[in-house]
Amino acid sequence: MSHVPAATRALRLLRFLAAQPGPVSATTLARGLDMPRSSVYQLLEAMAQEGFVTHFPEEARWGLGVAAFEIGSAYLRHGPLERLARPLLVRLAEQTGATAHLGVLHGSDTLYLLKEQPAEAPTLITAVGVRLPAHLTASGRAMLARLPRTQVRALYPGPGSFVTRTGRGPAGPRELREVLDIERRQGWSSEEEQVAENFISVAAAAFDHNATPVAAISLTVPRARPVTLPALAARARDAAAELTRRLGGRSP
Repeated sequence: MSHVPAATRALRLLRFLAAQPGPVSATTLARGLDMPRSSVYQLLEAMAQEGFVTHFPEEARWGLGVAAFEIGSAYLRHGPLERLARPLLVRLAEQTGATAHLGVLHGSDTLYLLKEQPAEAPTLITAVGVRLPAHLTASGRAMLARLPRTQVRALYPGPGSFVTRTGRGPAGPRELREVLDIERRQGWSSEEEQVAENFISVAAAAFDHNATPVAAISLTVPRARPVTLPALAARARDAAAELTRRLGGRSP
């Protein structure tokens, strides 16, 4: 396979900038990328001409340019998450007989993007576009468990942040923290009749290149169905790991 050092360095620079909270100096770029400052300046000048980076002269810092935004917007228009996940959900539904979902965090809610339901599966309240409280859903907690605790506290500052649907599920910050600690260690999340009576779900998170949870794959079955939760969760974890790989991500 051919190797183009300049292209590789430019892509590394873009990724580094994207991971920063704001514009940074060329010195910070050189140190973070382990590159000579002269090489960093050459890259920055070439990339600025194409609009991929922007120089802020008063601050002596560099940030992402409008061309980088355009690339990101085009990526979203292609619907990569749904396209990459749909075949995995179809296979899961066929092999397990469970209803498979793809969900993402939308504030403190789980937003469902995809749903694959076996022919004989009972009807669920979840559907594409439906939002449910993240702390009650297996999908939501699978992602919350992998977020920094400060971010979770910001989403759930106090008891008033918690709602219930069936009288079950975390009712306050401390209870949520304890549940997330357990689920983080085991690598998957579950909920039993916290969203709807007589249904149970398991879920595992998929990650981006920064090991940040970007989505979760869940499997839902009737409570009366004989099933071993760890075995069902293993199928969700395998699918989430494959989605992570397809996204070019990495697990924490």
